[in-house]
Amino acid sequence: MLLNSIYTFLLCFTNCFFFKVSCSSSEFRLEGDFLLGGLFALHEIDRVTPVFIPETTECIWQSTSKSGYKILQVMRYAVEEINNSTTLLPNVSLGYEIYDYCSNTRNFHSVLSFISNNGSVKSKEKLNNYQPKVIALTGPFGSSRTISVAPLFTTELIPMVNYGAASYALSNKLQYPSFVRTIPSNKDLIEMIIHIIRWFGWNWVAFLGSQDDYSSDGLKLFNEYIKNTGICLAYQEGLSLNANYSLTLKKIDKLNINVIVIFALTQYASKFIKAAIANDMRDKVWIASPSWALNQQIPREPGIRKIGTIIGIADRLLSLPRFNEFVYNKAKGTAHAGHNDKAVQNKNEICNQDCDYCSLMTAEDIINESPTHAFAVYSAIYTIAHALHKVLQCDMNECHKNITVKPYMLLEKIKLLNFPLNGRQVKYDDNYDPTISYAVLLWHTDVNPPQFEMVGTYDKLPEIRFTIDNTLMPWHDNGSVPFSNCSTECKVGYSRQQEGFHRCCFTCTKCPRNSYVDFSRDPYTCFPCAESEWSDEGSTTCKTRLVVYPQFTEIPSIIVMISAGCLIILLIAIFCLFAYNYDTPVVKSAGGSMCLLMLASLILSSISVFFFFGKPSSIFCLMRNAIFTFFFTVCISCLTVRSFQIVCVFKMATQFPKVYSLWVKHNGQWLFIAFSSFIHLISCVIWMTVNPVTLIADSWTFKDQIMLICEMGNTITFSIVVFISWFLGFLCLLFSYMGRDLPKNYNEAKSITFSLILYYLTWIAYFTAYLTIKSKYIVILNAVAQISSINGILFSYFIPKSYIIIFQPQKNTSTYFQTSIQNYTQTISRS
Repeated sequence: MLLNSIYTFLLCFTNCFFFKVSCSSSEFRLEGDFLLGGLFALHEIDRVTPVFIPETTECIWQSTSKSGYKILQVMRYAVEEINNSTTLLPNVSLGYEIYDYCSNTRNFHSVLSFISNNGSVKSKEKLNNYQPKVIALTGPFGSSRTISVAPLFTTELIPMVNYGAASYALSNKLQYPSFVRTIPSNKDLIEMIIHIIRWFGWNWVAFLGSQDDYSSDGLKLFNEYIKNTGICLAYQEGLSLNANYSLTLKKIDKLNINVIVIFALTQYASKFIKAAIANDMRDKVWIASPSWALNQQIPREPGIRKIGTIIGIADRLLSLPRFNEFVYNKAKGTAHAGHNDKAVQNKNEICNQDCDYCSLMTAEDIINESPTHAFAVYSAIYTIAHALHKVLQCDMNECHKNITVKPYMLLEKIKLLNFPLNGRQVKYDDNYDPTISYAVLLWHTDVNPPQFEMVGTYDKLPEIRFTIDNTLMPWHDNGSVPFSNCSTECKVGYSRQQEGFHRCCFTCTKCPRNSYVDFSRDPYTCFPCAESEWSDEGSTTCKTRLVVYPQFTEIPSIIVMISAGCLIILLIAIFCLFAYNYDTPVVKSAGGSMCLLMLASLILSSISVFFFFGKPSSIFCLMRNAIFTFFFTVCISCLTVRSFQIVCVFKMATQFPKVYSLWVKHNGQWLFIAFSSFIHLISCVIWMTVNPVTLIADSWTFKDQIMLICEMGNTITFSIVVFISWFLGFLCLLFSYMGRDLPKNYNEAKSITFSLILYYLTWIAYFTAYLTIKSKYIVILNAVAQISSINGILFSYFIPKSYIIIFQPQKNTSTYFQTSIQNYTQTISRS
């Protein structure tokens, strides 16, 4: 009901003029088989005048817009070119009806005229039955104006092929299903502006717009798209025509902002640039939106050179073939009919088809006017023509004029279009937005007329490509890129620490050791290196740590392994020698079967040496010390018992005969060995299970290395294991000392003392080195300590006996041993 009421009211308002006045100016109308609509701003409202009574805005009272008149001529030229074509619409002619569109309040009757049928609008008519006056239209200029009138056209699905409305909201096809545009949306323009800012490394910018949908939409998108780009919006404002521009400039200067984006219509941009000149604003970078990037008047403002560098973004400057010739021909025709048309135009002012200044413009004025939207209008008319070509099923010779063309039919075909036009491919996406092919322009205001040099390009198809030729940028600041950042960039290896609200304002902190800063990831964080990596202070990357451990191929490893191999061979040889000579006095005096157990224990202890080399594992860590510790303790317990037995035989048997008889009767030596070995085995099991020996990767000792080392496990259990072994060694020393005066053949005090002292000193030296020195070669010292302990017993206890067996067989007889015992007895009896 509301929409019907609006239609009825506006139509009555319109008809009161339509039936009184006839608009016949040839500039605004052309008859044809299919009528196109055109809405162009021939006048612009550049100031707000307070009114005291309700009244509509008369366009002819406003400032003239020569650029609007130029793009009107572009539409007329495009229609004439299409009508003269023998291939696009061979036997079909296009007509047009054009209106001056300066404000919504004065121009609704123009819109209603387009959607009317014989002077009336039927809002509930079905699309298949209703035929509006125009099949499509182009315009109006500006997002606010377009958003105001678009619902009236989208109701009937009349294609609005727009040349000057960039608001991203118009890409919403649920709200504006018939809206098509030939210029990029604000989304693409804002993305391009951000590309420019990031290209030169700026992050401290101001964004100024006007109080309309075009600027507010751009500001909203800018705030959204600069997230995670490192760009900070230091200042933003939507300016009205009566705003205090000087105050805004002072705020910008106070914030030390050197890059200013003016995303506004021409009249606002012009006022702001004039204010910048008047306030002696110097050496700034100004980024111009497409609405004023090619303006011809602003570059001519006196003193504009001192305000800095002006960079514009605009459609690629494509020439329109024979457009200049068209303008010259029309200028001649207008000169002949000027006076007669003037009288008619004065009567047509209410139709918004009046242009007093147009007849005064020369062909040169039109040609030299800003070409900003020329190609957009040209491609808009050709888009409609190509869609009509498909609807009418045209071939090279004719079109099927018997087909009834409805506006929505054109809309269906527009989305499928893909045709070349003056070197550019015209096609549309699902939102009816065009392919992007824009240019970055540098203003040269030091020449007359001003020039616009293309220094960069921005394309989105087939992929996003943005580039600027830095050599073409003669910056005002001694040729170097102006600085527009809140803070000076941090040195390499320093992270940012935000200060205040904006992330662009920061101090710099050096990243500590084993961390790094990655600006592509997050310049505000020092990321820790992985466990397998390292870095020095102030690093930007982590280096891989070298994993170190004694390898089989290293010289120290080879020497130790050869030594262990030779030791095992020697022990096996002696074992075989003792087994072969088992019944001889030397072997009997060495312990008999007990010495074979000692040799077997030493052989098994030696095997553990080979687990110290190569890449360690948990099993290797366990086998390194567990095997040696247990079997070497068995060997020491045998030595202890052997020393005790000799003392018992020669000294305690006579003093404590009962104790001695019990010892012999119950095989006390084997019970002691079994008991001490069992206790030690239990302690080893507890050591390996309560807190087992584990493999650790030592990454803290050396910054660039990871040492694979084996922890000793629980300190208490490990200490118990070591204590048992060392305590048995102490008892062995004690008994050896007690038998120091025994017969030479049975006196083992010196050899045992030497081997055990070597054992103690070796392990004291190892544990001292283990606690004080950190190196992968510490484990080799561990292996050396084991070999040294085994060698101590081997060379002090077994080698002398082996020497007697092999080289002094005369001493390996019962007679020799009995003689030694008799001599000892005689010595004791004398004393």
